[in-house]
Amino acid sequence: MIFTPTALPGLMLVGATRSEDERGSFTRTWCRREFEAHGLNAPPVQISISSSRLKGTVRGMHFQRAPHAETKLVRCIEGAIFDVAIDLRPGSPTRGQWLGFELTPQNGLALAIPEGFAHGLQTLLPDTEVLYQISAFHEPESLGGVRWNDPAFAIPWPLALSAISARDAAWPDYQP
Repeated sequence: MIFTPTALPGLMLVGATRSEDERGSFTRTWCRREFEAHGLNAPPVQISISSSRLKGTVRGMHFQRAPHAETKLVRCIEGAIFDVAIDLRPGSPTRGQWLGFELTPQNGLALAIPEGFAHGLQTLLPDTEVLYQISAFHEPESLGGVRWNDPAFAIPWPLALSAISARDAAWPDYQP
């Protein structure tokens, strides 16, 4: 695997290595030893898949508050997404900054998102599926979020919004 740090400390792109032969291909997407060697020491306790029918669907911007804060490894397994992480860590020199990446099955990239970041995505193709490896159990009382189109972040989403949940549309604006 190829680990690429980003401009936001702790946020890392992870490229899967793919082997091909006459049968097809084999791709390793997670190895505890390799992740730990790159400072990513949060093995998953939950693995989930989201499915979105419409191109332009937005999911997010979500996080879990301590003591149930979570790290996520997010990978697109069908279709394509614009994946976004916002640094909300108190005291972080990059607090309030965000980065976005296109993730597809073809580019083999995943985004490793540490605790203290909000996460969201927009589907770039119809019938998109996303795999989440999550380090903490989902605790509804710890769920938090910020509005996907909050002007404090000015995220230039690539497509017009086609679908969003009522909860995601109602997250509050960011309060630093």
